[in-house]
Amino acid sequence: MNTMITSTRLFKRLSFCLITIVFFTACKKDDPVIAEEKPVTTNRSIDMVPYYKVQRVENFQVETDDTNPTAPKPEVLFSLDFKKAQPATFGKTSFWDISFSGLYNSFIGGNNGVNTNNAGLGGPGIGGVTIVAKSFEEVSAIPSAADFKTAKGLIGTDDLGAFGEGLGWYLYDFGGIVVGDGSYDKQHVAYALGNTFTMANGQKTPARTIIVRTAKGDFAKIKMISCYKDVLTADKMMRNTPHMFFTFEYVIVPAGSTKFEIK
Repeated sequence: MNTMITSTRLFKRLSFCLITIVFFTACKKDDPVIAEEKPVTTNRSIDMVPYYKVQRVENFQVETDDTNPTAPKPEVLFSLDFKKAQPATFGKTSFWDISFSGLYNSFIGGNNGVNTNNAGLGGPGIGGVTIVAKSFEEVSAIPSAADFKTAKGLIGTDDLGAFGEGLGWYLYDFGGIVVGDGSYDKQHVAYALGNTFTMANGQKTPARTIIVRTAKGDFAKIKMISCYKDVLTADKMMRNTPHMFFTFEYVIVPAGSTKFEIK
């Protein structure tokens, strides 16, 4: 009797061991296949613009009032990541990267949660902006952290024109004689310096490129092309051409990058 019980128990134990060995052998064989099929995660969702690809925005409209041009207009928030405007209620979020404010909403700033003169104050944004006297195509190096300024409305009128505030993204031809022929239609015209063009004195304008540290810490370079609706060349820009409709191009590279690349 004891011998039968012992044999039965031994058989059950051997059967359990065999089943266990087969089960774990099968799992061991399948595990590497499952691991290899796991998707690689990234920090870019499918509705965000890809890194290293040039993006173009055409006729992005901001509020303006020619009858009272110096009256402040609501600051406009724009996301480079999502390539669209964001509502003012998004101010204390990382879902926007540049703002348009100041005269004719033509001054550009970044999204920074620490600077008290920023719509992002109190939010997670770590952004800033700077500008260099190089063309979009020439700009390759990422500036140092100290070069980025974090207040709003920092980059606008260039010293080449009236009311210049250092390097700017546009030349404001108040009297129509810096670029224009002095006629009424060429007065009070703003010329984007993303592209070079010939001034009234025969000289070429130097190119300017805006560089942004985004709210999340990536980097972008921006080529401002025009602030007039459907007009991209200096000869067709007139004081009464519909404005402010920004056309610009940009490319984003990941945080930690040391240079801009287009792939």
